[in-house]
Amino acid sequence: MSRSAPSGISYAFGPGPMTPAVRWIIYVNVAAFFVTFFAPQFFVNFFGLVPKEILENFWAWQLVTYLFIHDPGGVMHVLFNMLAVWMFGVELERRWGSAAFVRFYFITGVGAGIVTALVSLLPLAATSSFYAIPTIGASGAVYGLILAWAMIFPQRQVLFMMIFPLPARTFAFILGSMSFLFAATGRNGGVAEATHLAGFVIAYLYLKGPTNLRLELNYRITKWRMDRMRRKFGVHQGGRRDKPWVH
Repeated sequence: MSRSAPSGISYAFGPGPMTPAVRWIIYVNVAAFFVTFFAPQFFVNFFGLVPKEILENFWAWQLVTYLFIHDPGGVMHVLFNMLAVWMFGVELERRWGSAAFVRFYFITGVGAGIVTALVSLLPLAATSSFYAIPTIGASGAVYGLILAWAMIFPQRQVLFMMIFPLPARTFAFILGSMSFLFAATGRNGGVAEATHLAGFVIAYLYLKGPTNLRLELNYRITKWRMDRMRRKFGVHQGGRRDKPWVH
């Protein structure tokens, strides 16, 4: 759904229908959220990311499962994370394909979990405090999606705090700066800002490495095939393309 504002800017409410991988990521997260209600302490401690359990008892599955566990005491945690997966993940999956998108999602999410476990070993009060405390949520992977989207669509507009329109790269810079500040000072309560920041860094390195060449090649091939199909069947792109869009 979109509307043309008096200023001439077209406003788009989200990227459109969910793509297959995004749909399943959201479904699994929502299902896990409701299941967690039945035994919150068990699910958070057994499936959340607890550095002590990973490093001492080798509970390696937590590096994956923590991405699907959210705060059972409130719906806003899972709601905002899944909203971000939809808003930023749909276009990335369309561009890369489902397999490459899922690979990126778990590399950033699991990578952020590994960094969190390692950071907890630092002899600092701000980091050692969560050595035995569970870290939960998809935020590590979500921050990776945000950075990837901002790198690919740097001039796209995002409504920061649902009010202020910002270019995607500025939006990502603000989020990264806030995560760095909170991680360095140990602020923002129990939120593991190191996990957020790690998702950013891993996504950046991933997209700046050789893998990005394959992603871009796949995109170019897919775009070429779609253009051929349009010409073959006489399909013409509609809509106005001369104005910026705001997410």
